[in-house]
Amino acid sequence: MPETTLAERAAGALMGALIGDALALGPHWYYDLAEMRRDYGDWISGYTDPRPDRYHAGLKAGQLSQAGFILTLMMRSLAGCGGYDEPDFCRRLEEELFPLLDGTPANGPGGYTSQSIREAWRRRVQQNLPWSRTGGHADTTEAIERTLAIAVRYARQPDTLARAVTGNAILTQSDATVVSMTVAYGAVLSLLVQGHRLDTKLSGRLMQLVKTGKLPFHAVTGDNLQPPRPGAPDPPRTGLFASPDALLSPSCMAAAAADPEIRIEPAWKVSLVYGMPCAIYHQLPAAYYLAARFPDDFESAVLHAVNGGGQNQARAILTGALAGAQTGLSGIPRRFLDGLEDAADLRRLAERIAFQV
Repeated sequence: MPETTLAERAAGALMGALIGDALALGPHWYYDLAEMRRDYGDWISGYTDPRPDRYHAGLKAGQLSQAGFILTLMMRSLAGCGGYDEPDFCRRLEEELFPLLDGTPANGPGGYTSQSIREAWRRRVQQNLPWSRTGGHADTTEAIERTLAIAVRYARQPDTLARAVTGNAILTQSDATVVSMTVAYGAVLSLLVQGHRLDTKLSGRLMQLVKTGKLPFHAVTGDNLQPPRPGAPDPPRTGLFASPDALLSPSCMAAAAADPEIRIEPAWKVSLVYGMPCAIYHQLPAAYYLAARFPDDFESAVLHAVNGGGQNQARAILTGALAGAQTGLSGIPRRFLDGLEDAADLRRLAERIAFQV
């Protein structure tokens, strides 16, 4: 791949996430892979219409789901405010999203509203609770799907990134492990936007940020995970998260992708290895694996995410951002950009944020 600029990688991450969302719109949430193959063929290679009896019925190929809708709200807030402004983002949710919801799953933009968003709507709209009390216990990736834009914006400011991603994640998801994995994904994405590869060295770079207090994870080991010295005091906590393991797993997946004795063939079967369901601990390993396996091939990374079935939309959003950050916007196939609804406006928005990084 040709050399890319930081701005190209930042825009590539944002557009890659949106493209991943739209590519999975039709074949979303098929847990019976034979049924998905019957409806969409042996290989899904582009945007597709949802079937009338499935999730997102009534939408058309190239449109965004509610995850893409919310990510776009976040991008507009970041672009308009010059950075993350929680009151502005919350206002946008209250004015542009919540009036379209009724608390049921099969409703709202995109035709489906996830559990964490439904819970936040109930607590904020029906119970009139403050935003500090709207987070629920969903163990899914909705927070990542919007905070990835925050991670791009603050790709060169890891401490600011961690604070902003944490603050936004707990608006809808209060579980500390989910929030730590959300912040870890943002930190990974930020390094890719800087120009690093998702490889076996990446977790070491993340751990250096922990050691210098720029990422809020607790760690007792020495360099290269060596044991602490006898008698050494417990290091002071640098933040909320008890364990750095969420920062270590990406390089494990990268090692698996690079090891010739470990083969997942075809690569879409990563969904069977790490799990097809929605939970964050199924989604992140698959996204890290695919982005590490296809660092210079956006199309292969994202289409394997889609063709794995199950919660392939989250998998494709997360993979799309990681892959787009590695290839840059110029590495995303033209047909994916051309087929995305409102692509020109979304691209201008992504580039506006990218030049703020």
